[in-house]
Amino acid sequence: MSSPKKQITVDFLRHGEPVGGEVLRGRIDHPLSDLGWLQMQKAAALCAELKTSAATPRWTHLISSPLQRCRVFAEHLASETGVQLQVQEQWQEIDYGDWDGMLLSDWRGEAAEQFKEFRKDSSKLVPPNGEAFLTFRDRVLQAWNEIAQLPDGSHVLIVTHGGVLRVVLPTVLGMPLNRSYPLHIPFASFSRITLAVSASADADDDEKVGASLVFHNAAEYEGG
Repeated sequence: MSSPKKQITVDFLRHGEPVGGEVLRGRIDHPLSDLGWLQMQKAAALCAELKTSAATPRWTHLISSPLQRCRVFAEHLASETGVQLQVQEQWQEIDYGDWDGMLLSDWRGEAAEQFKEFRKDSSKLVPPNGEAFLTFRDRVLQAWNEIAQLPDGSHVLIVTHGGVLRVVLPTVLGMPLNRSYPLHIPFASFSRITLAVSASADADDDEKVGASLVFHNAAEYEGG
């Protein structure tokens, strides 16, 4: 029987609203709008009136996607908290290829047939000249699995994208990744997962990881 060896807390913060309107954003690198910045401040409990609040988590690690709608705010957090920022490409959004930057109204029609097939078979989502969903899934899960290697007591903040969260959250919840549409993941969604990493009773070098979703999209309901 295995016993907990270490506990790790992982917070996920989706970027806030970017400039550029209602378009599909994969690798297109729009900055945050003023509203998007405020959304992230609220979610991270770093608004002026909350800056010294005990609500602000004491992170030990900060990780961000390299895209500026995530990275620029993560740099701000690093400056505010004194925690070193790690910018990691594995946490960036899927590459939508030819779809990237399309108006959402146009994209929904363009991609409709692929998504119909995707709901039956996750290998069917392959944006033209972009990144296949299975490739995207594998790189995100590789990065996610690496979090379990951090020291006991680590508290991590990962600033990332909606598509990334549609891989991590369903994985933790045991949902099919191609059936994640009931999950509401708005701009600046803030979620927390705890990891319990145990040594296997069968092999000294084998580890088992249990993951639990503590809360999801908490900032939207703060004080409500």
